[in-house]
Order: sequence, then C-alpha cells, then structure tokens
Amino acid sequence: MPLTTSAEAPIPVSEVSRLIRGWIDRLGAVWVEGQIIQLSPRPGAGMVFLTLRDPSREVSLSVTCFRQVYEQVKDVIGEGTRVVVHAKPEWYEKTGRLSLRAAEIRPVGVGELLARLERLRKALAAEGLFAAERKKRLPFLPQRIGLITGRASDAERDVLHTARERWPAVRFEVRNTAVQGPYAVPQIIEALRELDAREDVDVIIVTRGGGGMEDLLPFSDERLVRAVAAARTPVVSAIGHEADAPLLDLVADLRSRTPTHAAKDTVPDVGEEHERVRALRERAWRVINGVLDREERGLAEVMSRPAMADPYAMVETREDELAALLDRSRRCLDHRLTRAEDELTHTRARVVALSPAATLQRGYAVLQRADGAVVRDAAEVTEGERLRARVADGEFGVTVSAGAVGSDGAAPDAAGHGAVGGGGEGR
Repeated sequence: MPLTTSAEAPIPVSEVSRLIRGWIDRLGAVWVEGQIIQLSPRPGAGMVFLTLRDPSREVSLSVTCFRQVYEQVKDVIGEGTRVVVHAKPEWYEKTGRLSLRAAEIRPVGVGELLARLERLRKALAAEGLFAAERKKRLPFLPQRIGLITGRASDAERDVLHTARERWPAVRFEVRNTAVQGPYAVPQIIEALRELDAREDVDVIIVTRGGGGMEDLLPFSDERLVRAVAAARTPVVSAIGHEADAPLLDLVADLRSRTPTHAAKDTVPDVGEEHERVRALRERAWRVINGVLDREERGLAEVMSRPAMADPYAMVETREDELAALLDRSRRCLDHRLTRAEDELTHTRARVVALSPAATLQRGYAVLQRADGAVVRDAAEVTEGERLRARVADGEFGVTVSAGAVGSDGAAPDAAGHGAVGGGGEGR
C-alpha cells in the first residue's frame, strides 16, 4: 500500500530499501540472454560477479551466482560469450543495488545462433525484404559515396585506396562506428540514416573485415536489416570474407565479396573507361566509313547507268511516243465522228422520207372524224357528216356531199370543199 510521508514525517532510507526488496522478492525467476562483458571470479570467494549486456542495446545488468554454479561452466564461458541465465531479481538493501541471482548459466552455442538466424532469415524473406525486384541499381559514376566502417580499419583503407586508384575524383563521406559488440547496431543504424538523408550521397557502403561468427552477429540484427531495406539510397554490403554471409548481404542492393571488391563494384576504373571510349570511337569510325564507302560505290554504280548518263533521252523518247499516240488518237476520233455523222444524215433522210409529214408535203390529206378517228374507208362516212382535213400547212373542215360512193373509192364533191378520196385521204 502507498505510504503517507511528508517533509515533516519522512521514512528512513532503510525502510525504503526494505520495501523495495519486499516488492522485488515477489517477482519470479526469468530466463535472460545477454553477452558477458565483465567476469570477476575471485579466488576463494563463494560468489562470482559478472555483468550481462544486451547485444543490440546499451543496457546491462549485474549478475551474481554461487561458486558451484560458475564452476559448472567456467571452461566454456568468458568475457564476450553469449549466455542464457536462469535468475531471480534480487535487491541488496545495504547498497540499494539491483542484481540477478543466477541459478543456472548456459552458453549459447553456434548451432543455436545459426538456428535463430535461419528462423529470422525465413521470416524476413517471407516479408519480401530479400526480393530481387526491391533491389536498386547502383549509379554508374557516384559523385559521393557514404562509407560506414570501423575507425582506422583495414576495410576502410582498402575501400578508400582502391576507389581513389580507380577514379581519383571520387569523394567519400566516412562514418566510423563500432563494427562488433553491443554498440555496433545502434551506431551503424544512426550512420546509415544520416547518410541516407543527404541528397549528395549516391551510394552507401557498409563494410568491415573478417571475424568470428559472434563478431559478425550485429550485421544480422533485425533492426539493421529493416533499416537497410527502408533506405532510399542504394546500399552495398561488404562484410568479412567471401565465405561470410550475414543477413545484411541478403537485404543490401549489392553484395560484394570483400571491402576491396566493394570499391571495384561501386567505382568504375578510369583507365578501363578511357579504353572503352577509345574502342567505341574506333568502332564508330569504322562503321561510319563503311557506310560512306558502300553508299559511294552505290552512287557510282547508279551514275554509270545510261539513264543517268543522258537523263533526258528517256524523256525525249517518251515524248515522241506520246505525240504519235496523240496524233493517232485524233485521227481515229475524227474518222469515227465523220462516219457517225454520215450515218446520222442518211438515217435522218430516211426518217424524213418515211414520215407522214413528208407524205402531206406531196399533196396528200388526212381526214378525221369528230372523235379524231382517221377515215380509212368511204363506207365509214355518211352524207352531210362533218370531217376535218389535215394538209401539210394546216387543216380545214369538209362536209360529205350527197351521192353514192364509186367502186374505185372516189366520192362526189363535198359541198365544193374538195374531193374525198377512197381510203379516207383527200387531195
């Protein structure tokens, strides 16, 4: 329960320490993993003191254990060893210090570390962090390269020397960090984010020399792998030797075998580029000369042909042929028109000669009754009937006179208006 205290009624330090111990004593034992950074097995002492640190963070705890607990594992553990400790929190009242009382210490073997890394690799691969389509292409000629490596390390010297030997104008932005131990991961992530935020950095190289498996564990840390995956700038990984394969190699945009190869993979060789440009210029010159020579030969062949030697000859020949064809077509057309005109004149004459109007012109007349019917027989008319007579220049009326019709078809005069011929025609 909370205490009631004030400046006038405080409680002693011992009471506070006792209360804290009572609360901590109620906590159960836990399994803790960490790296031993300090080990003090004093000769003859019944207790052994060690310090455990989180491999990925700057957090440490004091651990104590009885001598017999330490004796069981003293041959396989030491400073730098990763261990798993079964311990219970313990509060020391006299000094107000928190520690863990270890009942069992187990070293973390290489096999177990590899199994953990394999599980992490599969989980990250399932998220697609290692997919080839996520890889970014490196620039052909980076203007400024970010370099994350250990201070004054062989890896740093190899990268800088090789890169400047290949392309003297290349510039570097170097960030020296811890490359092993508990401080490595946070420092590398901080340097990576700082370089990634700079617009003038075209590519980032993360490198260190070779080492044991535990030395390279920071480069398989999940937080570092995710930071590299989220980076905007292409990242090159060159960790250890060719046989080493931390998870950083899988997520990086390019994995180089060694720090020296990282410089070769990132920076082109100025001599090789000059030679490539020279070879390309010679090839282009040969191609252009070949094209010009081929076209020149083709042009000479075309100009040597008769049509090109006298280009107007073909036109003049065609001109004469065209004139002859035009003259021939005119003669044919005139002949056809003349013949057609003659045929039309003859046909017209025949039509005119056979037409009723021509017959009337010769003195004949056509008699029509009142209903317009033509009189063809004298028996068709009666005495006194009124008829109309059509002649060449007009028409007039006639009356059938009295008297009988003759056997030759001639009728008597019709009231002095003319004679009615047999067959209905009068003249």
